[in-house]
Amino acid sequence: QMRLTESGGGSVQPGGSLTLSCVATGSIFRWTAMSWYRQSPGKQREWVAEVGTAGSRKYADSVKGRFTISRDNDKQTAYLEMTDLRPEDTAVYICKGPTGIWGRGTQVTVGQ
Repeated sequence: QMRLTESGGGSVQPGGSLTLSCVATGSIFRWTAMSWYRQSPGKQREWVAEVGTAGSRKYADSVKGRFTISRDNDKQTAYLEMTDLRPEDTAVYICKGPTGIWGRGTQVTVGQ
């Protein structure tokens, strides 16, 4: 079964950048669309971006133009490059694979 482990979170000032990684175990990564979600205290989990098996990309309006999702099938890793970070981007960022498979998340804090 696929397992997902995120890394790359941290604390940055507004306008800063971070790149998150999500490493997958198992053998189905290259046939699975991968997504990033985020969750802030007191708020519902929010979808951020998705990369399809062939590399197609979709973004939430709140991050379009600032975040870039990508994948490396040989490394079984999905990435989320985040630029021009804002305080409202502060959240735990969580990687998602097939239905029901989630990572534990990595904390991103902007300006606090």
